[in-house]
Amino acid sequence: MSEPTGESRQLRVVVADDQAAVREPLAAVLGLAEDIDVVAAAADGSEVLAAVAAGPVDVVLMDLRMPVMDGIEATRRLSEEYPEVAVVVLTTFADDDSILGALGAGARGYLTKNAGRQDITRAIRAAAAGQSVLDRDVQTRLLATARTKAPAPAKALPEDLTRREREVLALIGQGLPNRGIAEKLFISEATVKTHINNLFAKAGLRDRADAVRRAIESGLA
Repeated sequence: MSEPTGESRQLRVVVADDQAAVREPLAAVLGLAEDIDVVAAAADGSEVLAAVAAGPVDVVLMDLRMPVMDGIEATRRLSEEYPEVAVVVLTTFADDDSILGALGAGARGYLTKNAGRQDITRAIRAAAAGQSVLDRDVQTRLLATARTKAPAPAKALPEDLTRREREVLALIGQGLPNRGIAEKLFISEATVKTHINNLFAKAGLRDRADAVRRAIESGLA
């Protein structure tokens, strides 16, 4: 994946991780992207809030297990006080409590620390654009959890959803990323994004996690 040109808008990013050995190299690597400016590095949630208050900040790349204030509480505070700032979780943990806690607190993305630089920068750009990006393993886990907790009766979808939008929702429910949906339906990723935007607007979906739950509730997944 090629990096954007220097004419792209700079995304102001805060990197939060309690381990300096992770935080500092990560900030340095992300700073190599032409459209990303790492404006601060934080060791805990309170430092994240201070950095955002000093702003402006577009995206926080958030670890979860940190002292003083953990990543979930910091994400919740950001959602309440700075809703324009997107949070992408980058953590070692992919258990149900961590995933649901972070997404419930308002995180737009959730990646595990085996994600590569391109995956992380892609998630940052998507979050800044109001989109949600979930690690494939996280999607699979969320899907399994949602299936377990889904109610028995199917929940109807809006009548104005097109056949293609229903197909896209079903594939999201199966845990496929945009690229996988594009390959499955023989369409471009740009077209997939258009269908997802329309789908989210019609069905009142907030993010991809919400879409997975809705696909299961409606009997599509």
